[in-house]
Amino acid sequence: MSEPELAHAGLNLGDTGALTQDQAENAIFGFWIFLMSDAVIFALLFATYGTMIASTVGGPTPASEFKLLPAFVETLLLLTSSATFGRATIAMKYDEPRRVLFGWLGATLGLGLVFLALEANDFATMFAHGAYPMRSGFLSSFFALVGLHGLHVAVACFWLVVMVVQVCAYGLDARVRINLLRLGLFWHLLDIVWIAIFSVVYLQGNIG
Repeated sequence: MSEPELAHAGLNLGDTGALTQDQAENAIFGFWIFLMSDAVIFALLFATYGTMIASTVGGPTPASEFKLLPAFVETLLLLTSSATFGRATIAMKYDEPRRVLFGWLGATLGLGLVFLALEANDFATMFAHGAYPMRSGFLSSFFALVGLHGLHVAVACFWLVVMVVQVCAYGLDARVRINLLRLGLFWHLLDIVWIAIFSVVYLQGNIG
């Protein structure tokens, strides 16, 4: 491993030169600050959900509305998508054939879209049971937390499509590589937040 790679071992840019590695370090650091601000928003929504979980005002409760199996399947989908995105990052770093990179990015996008479809089905089922956001403080806080996460996943899927277009248009230049790394960090953060949602919201709602 060359000296620049050792100095920036966490950045999977590949052989792009020391100057690009320095630029990437600054760009990724700035994006980390954005991610931390996003994490604070989710922390506040978790705290709100924790204080509202008993405010059902005689309406639907966590035990009556949350289904553990669909939530577990959604968890597996997101965890698998993190693995496929990580594999795409490796394909980018080692300049593997473009079809390999597109294949892993396409698999990540497919898993994200299936997750969104399952989550939309969960919301539709809850609405059919009369469990909508205005029904109680518990449901308002639930839809604010889980709905915001779903919106983030939708944005990440759109961003992934934009990245595929950029790779086709510009190739894997330094700017595109850094943008892919940013998207990877964003995608992994959403997985971490979902694991917290599964543990705090769905798991606790079924066994609490």
